[in-house]
Amino acid sequence: MNPATTPQRQRLLRPAPVRGLPADFRWGVATSSYQIEGAAAEDGRTPSIWDTFCRVPGAVEGGERGDVACDHYHRMSEDVELIAGLGVDTYRFSLAWPRIQPGGRGPVNTKGLDFYQRLVDELRGRGVTPWITLYHWDLPQELEDAGGWPERDTALRFAEYAALAHDALGDRVEHWTTLNEPWCSAMLGYAYGLHAPGRRDLGAALHAVHHLLLGHGLAAGALRDAAGGNPLELGITLNLGTATPETDSEADREACRRADGMGARLYLDPVVHGRYPEDVIADLAAQNIELPVRDGDAAAIATPIDVLGVNFYRGALFSGVTDDGSPIDAEGVPVVRMVDRDLPRTAMGWEINPTELTDLLLRLERDYGLPTVITENGAAFDDTVAPDGSVPDADRTAYLADHIAAVVAARAQGADVRGYFAWSLMDNFEWAYGYGKRFGIVRVDYDTQVRTLKDSAKWYRNTIGLTRAGTA
Repeated sequence: MNPATTPQRQRLLRPAPVRGLPADFRWGVATSSYQIEGAAAEDGRTPSIWDTFCRVPGAVEGGERGDVACDHYHRMSEDVELIAGLGVDTYRFSLAWPRIQPGGRGPVNTKGLDFYQRLVDELRGRGVTPWITLYHWDLPQELEDAGGWPERDTALRFAEYAALAHDALGDRVEHWTTLNEPWCSAMLGYAYGLHAPGRRDLGAALHAVHHLLLGHGLAAGALRDAAGGNPLELGITLNLGTATPETDSEADREACRRADGMGARLYLDPVVHGRYPEDVIADLAAQNIELPVRDGDAAAIATPIDVLGVNFYRGALFSGVTDDGSPIDAEGVPVVRMVDRDLPRTAMGWEINPTELTDLLLRLERDYGLPTVITENGAAFDDTVAPDGSVPDADRTAYLADHIAAVVAARAQGADVRGYFAWSLMDNFEWAYGYGKRFGIVRVDYDTQVRTLKDSAKWYRNTIGLTRAGTA
């Protein structure tokens, strides 16, 4: 049967309005600078750590790079038209630090700022609210050469960059996110070597955690000062999931405590409560790791924010023992094992369990009490183009529908969730996976740069329209 005419596809393309959402609920799509912009060496932009990392043999699948990516830098107006045509009210994108402040120090690069000023103006002209992320992993290489995020000076430089960005764009942009997924920046970049800059040093990674959070706090303060009395919605975005013990055994519960501590509370507690979790600090001390905290750091990190960005892709089942029940031990330190479950999976191998998003949002409401926005949620699948040129992606459409339903369920139980942004607007450079994994609701033909709305994009557009009509 032709996939373009299957009953399932026809059903998915006939969406119903989402019930239980307020009229001011935000609908959006999201991208990041290095993944889509290209123009890596144009108009004064200097290399980022990802430009360098992509040139390390074996670091990225196929040796692929973000030099061109989706060529958004040259196709920005076309892409704004595409975004507006989806009916979303918000576009979350990141600024490229080395495009705005080459080398991470000194004056702004006027040509780099001009690109973002034009982007903001074109979005606003089409009725789309710009939602800026200051840092989505593309640290200027010169700052990495000086030590990177494990060094305190990088946090100071980040606050300076934040002030420069707000000075140029703050009169037209109200929504600002400091960092995207500092866990990934610190752990994948400095502990596991899987992301730029590709270092493998746990102690350096934990120093990076503190300086990323300090950079967030200092940047948040700089943005507040720069805004004066003007409107400002300020936040940080964390990648968060759920941690569930495989059994009720002490070992499995301890594994969950450790996983949740390192993956969530190490970031949430200092940002919201002004302190690092004591149990995590004790775990780190057992590994002879101490966070480089100085007087005043806790207060800076806890600079009040208005919204917590939540990037959700999966939860996990954890155990503190091996498959045969033996204790897990790495040089005397207990570690955890992620347990595979019999669940559907994305092309990334990530389990699909939307109810865990509901659980997460309720936990965040209970323990941290901040308004939340789903700043990323989506899935990679192995899309194929139908003979008529369309892209039927029923798996992705169902994924989006089920996770939006999970948001509605969380709101019904008291979670203050104020928006949902699909990841991603378009297929793009998927970091160490290169271009082989496609998360977009819009297909990109990397040879021609032609954009094609997938069925999921059409479903999303129609769902937003119907929902707005139902809540007007």
